Amino acid sequence: MKKIITVVICLLTGTVLGRAAVASNTVEIVYNGNTATVTVAANISSYITNQSNGSSHVKLVQSASVSDATGEITYILSGSTTDGEFYLDGSYKTTIELNGVTITNPSGPALNIQDGKRVKVKLTEGKTSTLSDGVNDDYNGCLHCKGHTEFRGKGTLNVTGNSRHAIYSKEYIQLKNATINISNAVKDGIHCKEYFYMESGTVNITKAGDDGIQVEFNSGSTTTGTTIEHEDENSGNFYQDAGTLNIKGYNGKAIKTDGTITYKGGTRNFSDADTQTTAVATITSSPSSETGTAYDLQGRKTNATRPGLYIFKNGNTTIKRIVR
Repeated sequence: MKKIITVVICLLTGTVLGRAAVASNTVEIVYNGNTATVTVAANISSYITNQSNGSSHVKLVQSASVSDATGEITYILSGSTTDGEFYLDGSYKTTIELNGVTITNPSGPALNIQDGKRVKVKLTEGKTSTLSDGVNDDYNGCLHCKGHTEFRGKGTLNVTGNSRHAIYSKEYIQLKNATINISNAVKDGIHCKEYFYMESGTVNITKAGDDGIQVEFNSGSTTTGTTIEHEDENSGNFYQDAGTLNIKGYNGKAIKTDGTITYKGGTRNFSDADTQTTAVATITSSPSSETGTAYDLQGRKTNATRPGLYIFKNGNTTIKRIVR
């Protein structure tokens, strides 16, 4: 009798535990209009709290006790909703698989990932997923991710950013194989911190109120420059090894970085003149009459009247020089 009551309660809250068709370490979320069914594999049921009560505004909290021993949890999203979202909080690396899902959230982000670890966004091969958001200044993107964001898979993701950026990551973004189409962004098409690395795939941005892609330093971490295999890198750099970048309809720059821009291969439809970097250049020697606003190495304005090492900023150009 107790088991029967438990099953009924789970169904009423939109959570099904231990269904045989769900693989271990997997959570399935199926959207259907204003409702969503959340199915949790039996082996991880104690680690997932569903706070959405069957609503299409799915809110899941992953326990802090998830570890290497538990293993990475995969969330598979499918179905369609015109008034929903996917919210996930946690503190361990995770995978979110977009399996042909369509999510429109009129009041905020479509995907709101508050997990500060590595988040792999897997696009199911042969499937197209679509995300659209509504105005909410509490969030930075239609796809808003707190952690390292890695796009993988041979599927397609369409994103419309009606509030701020279309895709926002508080840390780095990596892209391999996936196709991302951004039809509109009020601000940047893609905005991330630490670095942006495009190993392969396709990015099409057709309209952005500011920059197509912007990469910032993460001010909360030490600046590193380029690191081996980008391990723990915080450079503000943009890298493209291969793939296709089509960026147009922007009001700022096609690409804007706090670091450098490096192309090893791939194709692009914009001119280098439509990019902007603010990386400090190689140190050179200069007379004391150097023009531009001078700063010391702590970022404080100075007259640079004494010999020493200074940073000079003139328009969009920032150069580190030794004044004699």
